[in-house]
Amino acid sequence: MLQYADLKTESLPLLEKFDSLWRRLDPSAITNRLHEIETELSRPGAWDNPDALRPALKEKSRLEDTAGRLEKLRKVKGDVEDWLGLAIEDQSAEVLETLNELIGQLNGLIEATELAELLSRPEDKSAAILEIHPGAGGTEAQDWAEMLLRMYRRWAERKEFTVEFLDYLEGEEAGLKSVTVQITGPYAYGFLKGEAGIHRLIRISPFDASGRRHTSFASVDVYPDADDDIEIEIKEEDVRVDTYRASGAGGQHVNKTSSAVRLTHMPSGIVVQCQNEKSQIRNKETAYKILRARLYEAEMRKRQAERQAQYETKDAIAWGSQIRTYTLQPYRLVKDHRTGTEIGNVDAVLDGELDQLIRNYLLQFHG
Repeated sequence: MLQYADLKTESLPLLEKFDSLWRRLDPSAITNRLHEIETELSRPGAWDNPDALRPALKEKSRLEDTAGRLEKLRKVKGDVEDWLGLAIEDQSAEVLETLNELIGQLNGLIEATELAELLSRPEDKSAAILEIHPGAGGTEAQDWAEMLLRMYRRWAERKEFTVEFLDYLEGEEAGLKSVTVQITGPYAYGFLKGEAGIHRLIRISPFDASGRRHTSFASVDVYPDADDDIEIEIKEEDVRVDTYRASGAGGQHVNKTSSAVRLTHMPSGIVVQCQNEKSQIRNKETAYKILRARLYEAEMRKRQAERQAQYETKDAIAWGSQIRTYTLQPYRLVKDHRTGTEIGNVDAVLDGELDQLIRNYLLQFHG
């Protein structure tokens, strides 16, 4: 049963966090800067060279996002204070339930605003291109790769983000051999960038008649979608284009024409492929989209001194290289080996409840 004293105790540190966040972000400074940008954009001749305005427009969009979050935060904080005052005189169940809901809203908004502060790099606002590849182990690993795909799709649904399949190669018996999806929503890449790495699953295999415990691995790669505002030059002579027949489990899924496309960017060694569409032209367009995203990510890593090997030269998808372990037997636990975060509700994580894992990664490595 809700008690006023407990709710008041819970609200006090949140109100203090709000005050600290409000001072740190300084809404008046944001308003002044937005006014300066508006003045710059409205001066005579400003739009004669639209390309020169891109930095200002991006800054304006980022500041407007922050201002909108702060305004919503201010309103909910005011509601909490109002209902705290009301509850002094009226501690009915209805009043206390409303106050409890508002405290939960305030906590969620503060956490979201703190996370947004960490996602300040230009690419963080981009859509995310996410690739999953199973490790060695055949059907068992391919099934684990499909479980990861479902986890990220459920996470995206919870955020009301959209998921578009760019390429999908199904396994012979179950699961998938590889998949590439684009996840689009505010700060999609910023949230998901920490998911890149090796993911390990420990469980009793549903494909083992003897009921033995198996360990499976899958690799996740995440790239920011290099949209038209990001200048990535791809010279035609630097790309080898190969076409081939799309593969699949058989039947209607197997193309009778060479519609699948593989691009090899010779200067970087990056190879991408797409066979999701029946049209070779569409597959080629999608493959170039993925290639641009991967080239952009490689350049960002270089500039940020965070260069990592490309997929074909990175750590083996095997023991010792995982970023996270999902244990279903003999006990149930998800552990992130970078942050030490442990979550006992494995089913919830596999159903897309990733926010705690994502938040702790960002706080530790991007705070």
